[in-house]
Amino acid sequence: MNDLRGENILITGGAGFIGTKLQKELASAQQVVVVDNLHPQVHGFLPLPVVMAENATFHRGDIADPDIWGEVLSGFTPTMLIHLAAETGTGQSLTESARHSHTNVHGTAVMIDALHRASALPNHVLLTSSRAVYGEGDWAEPSGQTFSARPRDALALENARWAPLGPAGQRGKPMPNSAARVSPRPTNIYAATKLAQENILSSWCQSFQVPLSILRLQNVYGAGQALDNAYTGVLTYFARQAASGETVEVYEDGGIIRDFVHVTDVVQAILCALSAPPPATQPRTLDIGSGTHGTLFAYATQLAMAAGSPPPATSRRYRAGDVRSAFADVECARREIGYKPVVPFREGLADLMEWAHQGASK
Repeated sequence: MNDLRGENILITGGAGFIGTKLQKELASAQQVVVVDNLHPQVHGFLPLPVVMAENATFHRGDIADPDIWGEVLSGFTPTMLIHLAAETGTGQSLTESARHSHTNVHGTAVMIDALHRASALPNHVLLTSSRAVYGEGDWAEPSGQTFSARPRDALALENARWAPLGPAGQRGKPMPNSAARVSPRPTNIYAATKLAQENILSSWCQSFQVPLSILRLQNVYGAGQALDNAYTGVLTYFARQAASGETVEVYEDGGIIRDFVHVTDVVQAILCALSAPPPATQPRTLDIGSGTHGTLFAYATQLAMAAGSPPPATSRRYRAGDVRSAFADVECARREIGYKPVVPFREGLADLMEWAHQGASK
């Protein structure tokens, strides 16, 4: 599955949390080129060196800067492009929308223009997108009828009405995210920019007959993720609090539902997708998760027990633009690329807590 001999692989954002793990699995490739701006919000907390693979070359630069692409594509033509680079702060994106749009939307456009200008069209493009594009997703009434939930507005959240409602005010239970069944309805700027990335690349790839794989990732976690970045990696942020002996504060009433997928499984999903490209005329979108889900309070409780810290506490605080429930139906990914998550949460938890304790001791 990981035999990529002869491939020239370009990874944007390749010095980040997922990218550094991915590099280690690309030893069989002919060449790996990594582009990353080393943004301090993330990289101020990650260990160096940023290039882990012996066959890798690193370029520090912003993907939205046309000049960096002249440097990257000089004498190098990627056969595979893995587009990881993105600003990822869900709540942050509502107050820093220009920053998120500049990197995620404009940066993607600058990148594909540069590829075309250099006559360097890859044989396969892979985009890591996000479960955030679904917004509140689909919910089911007791009768089994499904509905697209409306975004929760400020009035509802201020009055602790946590569950989203349907168009007619109906209530229901959350359904899994599935690209085959659920229409995207972003509720924050980050999500909107990730959906824009999907649409831009889909249009471009179909026009130039380049196979495209889009992986909509659920919440990714694991050792190596930034411990002090409150904008992303909620589980990792909880782990740092627990490892420091603090009480983990869980927003809303603790009933937010999430699907935490270990970074090892995400890397394997990327490798599976690279090994089985779709037809050039049919971009594919797959959901990547753990195959399980639970409430944030339940996950926080497990972290607190593992760390020996006080039990978590819920609050009425909330984050604008967030959604009540998000978890994936991974059946399509299993069927199409052979994806099978293998890291159970108890194993991932031990890995995460070891990383968190290292950070807490510094």
